[in-house]
Amino acid sequence: MSTLVKHVEAIIFCAPSSVTVEEIFNALQESLGDMVNVEEINKAIATLIQKYKKGGYAFEIVQSAGGYSFMTKEECNDSVGAFLKNRSNKKLSKSALETLSIIAYKQPISKTELEQIRGVGCDYAVKKLLDKDLVEIKGKSEAIGRPLLYGTSEKFLDYFGINSIKDLPSPKEFREEDLNEIGDVATGEIDINSKKEALPLMEEK
Repeated sequence: MSTLVKHVEAIIFCAPSSVTVEEIFNALQESLGDMVNVEEINKAIATLIQKYKKGGYAFEIVQSAGGYSFMTKEECNDSVGAFLKNRSNKKLSKSALETLSIIAYKQPISKTELEQIRGVGCDYAVKKLLDKDLVEIKGKSEAIGRPLLYGTSEKFLDYFGINSIKDLPSPKEFREEDLNEIGDVATGEIDINSKKEALPLMEEK
Protein backbone atom coordinates (compact mmCIF):
# COMPACT_ATOMS: atom_id res chain seq x y z
CA MET A 1 0.00 0.00 0.00
CA SER A 2 1.40 3.40 -0.99
CA THR A 3 2.11 6.16 1.49
CA LEU A 4 -0.67 8.31 0.04
CA VAL A 5 -3.27 5.54 0.40
CA LYS A 6 -2.26 5.08 4.03
CA HIS A 7 -2.65 8.80 4.74
CA VAL A 8 -6.07 8.92 3.07
CA GLU A 9 -7.14 5.83 5.00
CA ALA A 10 -6.00 7.39 8.28
CA ILE A 11 -7.94 10.61 7.65
CA ILE A 12 -11.19 8.79 6.80
CA PHE A 13 -10.72 6.54 9.82
CA CYS A 14 -10.19 9.33 12.34
CA ALA A 15 -12.87 11.68 10.94
CA PRO A 16 -15.88 11.91 13.32
CA SER A 17 -18.22 12.17 10.33
CA SER A 18 -18.16 11.86 6.55
CA VAL A 19 -15.06 13.55 5.06
CA THR A 20 -14.95 15.06 1.57
CA VAL A 21 -12.19 14.79 -1.02
CA GLU A 22 -11.60 18.52 -0.63
CA GLU A 23 -11.06 18.15 3.12
CA ILE A 24 -8.63 15.27 2.53
CA PHE A 25 -6.79 17.30 -0.11
CA ASN A 26 -6.45 20.34 2.17
CA ALA A 27 -5.10 18.20 5.02
CA LEU A 28 -2.59 16.40 2.79
CA GLN A 29 -1.49 19.65 1.16
CA GLU A 30 -0.54 20.86 4.61
CA SER A 31 1.21 17.64 5.63
CA LEU A 32 2.67 16.35 2.35
CA GLY A 33 2.86 19.48 0.22
CA ASP A 34 2.73 19.49 -3.58
CA MET A 35 3.25 15.74 -3.91
CA VAL A 36 -0.53 15.16 -3.80
CA ASN A 37 -3.42 16.10 -6.09
CA VAL A 38 -7.17 15.45 -6.22
CA GLU A 39 -6.92 12.77 -8.92
CA GLU A 40 -4.48 10.75 -6.82
CA ILE A 41 -6.73 11.09 -3.78
CA ASN A 42 -9.70 9.77 -5.74
CA LYS A 43 -7.60 6.82 -6.90
CA ALA A 44 -6.51 6.17 -3.32
CA ILE A 45 -10.13 6.17 -2.14
CA ALA A 46 -11.10 3.76 -4.94
CA THR A 47 -8.24 1.47 -3.87
CA LEU A 48 -9.44 1.53 -0.26
CA ILE A 49 -13.06 0.86 -1.22
CA GLN A 50 -11.98 -2.26 -3.12
CA LYS A 51 -9.66 -3.31 -0.28
CA TYR A 52 -12.43 -3.39 2.30
CA LYS A 53 -15.04 -4.73 -0.09
CA LYS A 54 -12.94 -7.76 -1.05
CA GLY A 55 -11.24 -8.44 2.27
CA GLY A 56 -12.75 -10.25 5.23
CA TYR A 57 -13.50 -7.03 7.06
CA ALA A 58 -16.54 -6.20 9.18
CA PHE A 59 -16.50 -2.64 7.90
CA GLU A 60 -16.13 -0.79 4.62
CA ILE A 61 -15.69 2.72 3.20
CA VAL A 62 -18.94 4.14 1.85
CA GLN A 63 -19.93 7.42 0.26
CA SER A 64 -22.36 9.44 2.39
CA ALA A 65 -23.26 13.10 2.91
CA GLY A 66 -21.04 14.07 -0.03
CA GLY A 67 -17.94 12.44 1.44
CA TYR A 68 -16.57 9.13 2.69
CA SER A 69 -16.68 7.31 6.01
CA PHE A 70 -16.11 3.90 7.55
CA MET A 71 -19.28 1.93 8.29
CA THR A 72 -19.95 -1.58 9.46
CA LYS A 73 -21.13 -3.95 6.75
CA GLU A 74 -24.82 -4.76 6.45
CA GLU A 75 -24.43 -8.32 7.70
CA CYS A 76 -23.19 -6.94 11.04
CA ASN A 77 -26.01 -4.41 11.53
CA ASP A 78 -28.05 -6.54 13.94
CA SER A 79 -25.12 -7.12 16.29
CA VAL A 80 -23.93 -3.53 16.17
CA GLY A 81 -27.47 -2.24 16.67
CA ALA A 82 -27.98 -4.47 19.71
CA PHE A 83 -24.66 -3.36 21.21
CA LEU A 84 -25.39 0.33 20.76
CA LYS A 85 -28.94 -0.05 22.06
CA ASN A 86 -27.69 -1.69 25.24
CA ARG A 87 -24.90 0.82 25.70
CA SER A 88 -26.89 4.00 25.38
CA ASN A 89 -30.44 5.16 25.98
CA LYS A 90 -30.32 8.13 23.63
CA LYS A 91 -33.51 7.66 21.69
CA LEU A 92 -35.90 9.48 19.45
CA SER A 93 -39.53 9.19 20.42
CA LYS A 94 -42.03 7.94 17.88
CA SER A 95 -43.34 11.52 17.66
CA ALA A 96 -39.87 12.90 16.87
CA LEU A 97 -39.20 10.20 14.26
CA GLU A 98 -42.53 10.86 12.56
CA THR A 99 -41.68 14.56 12.48
CA LEU A 100 -38.22 13.79 11.07
CA SER A 101 -39.80 11.63 8.35
CA ILE A 102 -42.11 14.44 7.25
CA ILE A 103 -39.26 16.94 7.21
CA ALA A 104 -37.09 14.55 5.17
CA TYR A 105 -39.73 14.06 2.47
CA LYS A 106 -41.36 17.50 2.44
CA GLN A 107 -38.42 19.85 3.04
CA PRO A 108 -38.12 22.74 3.23
CA ILE A 109 -41.19 22.85 5.43
CA SER A 110 -42.54 25.20 8.12
CA LYS A 111 -43.70 24.12 11.58
CA THR A 112 -47.26 25.09 10.67
CA GLU A 113 -47.18 22.76 7.65
CA LEU A 114 -45.71 20.01 9.84
CA GLU A 115 -48.53 20.37 12.34
CA GLN A 116 -51.13 20.32 9.58
CA ILE A 117 -49.78 16.98 8.36
CA ARG A 118 -49.36 15.41 11.82
CA GLY A 119 -52.48 16.95 13.32
CA VAL A 120 -50.67 17.78 16.57
CA GLY A 121 -48.19 20.34 17.85
CA CYS A 122 -44.55 19.75 16.85
CA ASP A 123 -42.67 22.28 19.01
CA TYR A 124 -41.01 19.70 21.27
CA ALA A 125 -40.23 17.23 18.47
CA VAL A 126 -38.63 19.93 16.30
CA LYS A 127 -36.57 21.18 19.24
CA LYS A 128 -35.26 17.66 19.96
CA LEU A 129 -34.32 17.17 16.30
CA LEU A 130 -32.52 20.52 16.23
CA ASP A 131 -30.68 19.64 19.46
CA LYS A 132 -29.50 16.36 17.91
CA ASP A 133 -28.39 18.19 14.72
CA LEU A 134 -30.56 15.95 12.55
CA VAL A 135 -32.56 18.97 11.38
CA GLU A 136 -31.52 22.54 10.64
CA ILE A 137 -33.14 25.84 9.69
CA LYS A 138 -33.07 26.32 5.92
CA GLY A 139 -34.39 29.88 5.75
CA LYS A 140 -37.75 31.63 5.92
CA SER A 141 -40.97 31.12 3.97
CA GLU A 142 -42.47 33.86 1.80
CA ALA A 143 -45.82 33.20 3.51
CA ILE A 144 -47.40 35.66 5.94
CA GLY A 145 -45.26 36.02 9.05
CA ARG A 146 -42.17 34.61 7.26
CA PRO A 147 -42.12 31.34 9.30
CA LEU A 148 -38.87 29.39 9.59
CA LEU A 149 -38.33 26.51 7.18
CA TYR A 150 -36.77 23.25 8.33
CA GLY A 151 -34.80 20.60 6.47
CA THR A 152 -32.48 17.70 7.19
CA SER A 153 -28.82 18.28 7.99
CA GLU A 154 -25.53 16.78 6.83
CA LYS A 155 -25.55 14.73 10.05
CA PHE A 156 -28.90 13.22 8.96
CA LEU A 157 -27.33 12.03 5.69
CA ASP A 158 -24.26 10.71 7.46
CA TYR A 159 -26.31 8.98 10.16
CA PHE A 160 -28.59 7.16 7.71
CA GLY A 161 -25.66 6.36 5.38
CA ILE A 162 -26.99 8.11 2.28
CA ASN A 163 -25.27 10.56 -0.04
CA SER A 164 -28.25 12.85 -0.69
CA ILE A 165 -31.97 13.15 -0.01
CA LYS A 166 -32.56 11.64 -3.46
CA ASP A 167 -31.24 8.36 -2.06
CA LEU A 168 -34.13 8.03 0.40
CA PRO A 169 -36.42 5.11 -0.48
CA SER A 170 -39.74 6.05 -2.05
CA PRO A 171 -42.96 5.61 -0.04
CA LYS A 172 -43.86 2.63 -2.24
CA GLU A 173 -40.74 0.81 -1.00
CA PHE A 174 -41.78 1.12 2.61
CA ARG A 175 -43.30 -1.94 4.23
CA GLU A 176 -45.37 -2.04 7.40
CA GLU A 177 -43.15 -4.73 8.89
CA ASP A 178 -40.16 -2.36 8.77
CA LEU A 179 -41.73 -0.32 11.56
CA ASN A 180 -42.07 -3.40 13.74
CA GLU A 181 -38.31 -4.00 13.60
CA ILE A 182 -37.42 -0.57 14.96
CA GLY A 183 -37.29 0.51 18.57
CA ASP A 184 -39.19 -0.58 21.63
CA VAL A 185 -42.83 -1.42 20.96
CA ALA A 186 -43.78 -0.96 24.60
CA THR A 187 -42.32 2.52 24.98
CA GLY A 188 -42.70 3.73 21.40
CA GLU A 189 -39.08 4.88 21.43
CA ILE A 190 -36.59 4.57 18.60
CA ASP A 191 -32.87 3.91 19.03
CA ILE A 192 -30.91 6.52 17.07
CA ASN A 193 -27.47 5.08 17.74
CA SER A 194 -27.44 2.32 15.13
CA LYS A 195 -26.51 3.59 11.67
CA LYS A 196 -28.43 2.56 8.55
CA GLU A 197 -31.62 2.21 10.59
CA ALA A 198 -34.82 2.30 8.55
CA LEU A 199 -36.65 5.62 8.40
CA PRO A 200 -40.47 5.47 8.44
CA LEU A 201 -41.73 6.95 5.22
CA MET A 202 -44.68 9.30 4.94
CA GLU A 203 -47.10 8.90 2.04
CA GLU A 204 -47.15 11.85 -0.33
CA LYS A 205 -50.13 14.15 0.14
